[in-house]
Amino acid sequence: MGGFSIKNETRQGISVARFRAIKKEALGDDYDLSLIFTTPAKIAKLNLIYRDKKTPTDILSFPISKNEGEIYICQSEARKEAKKFNRSYANFLVFLFIHGCVHLKGYDHGSTMERIEAKLRKRFGI
Repeated sequence: MGGFSIKNETRQGISVARFRAIKKEALGDDYDLSLIFTTPAKIAKLNLIYRDKKTPTDILSFPISKNEGEIYICQSEARKEAKKFNRSYANFLVFLFIHGCVHLKGYDHGSTMERIEAKLRKRFGI
């Protein structure tokens, strides 16, 4: 049976209950997921290493195997991006998490991914 761990490398608080429910719905019980809330410096370093981009980003998803992955979220970048999407910060964090989970299921940006995300957003009121 897969697990779900959450690590907060920042000083910002988070509520984890909703993330657990979404993880279960999006990835299933057998998926082992690590969710890491990290700093702009660390996510910028990961973004440079894995995407050759020199700036911080709001989210990165890393599939490790078919049933294991990691999601990194930078809360300060998410706070900035939330305004661009006219969403509250709390809502946008969950929006990002859904997006990351769908990537871990193997989907790339496009209509199928958008449809799956929309279904999950509706289910969780996002």
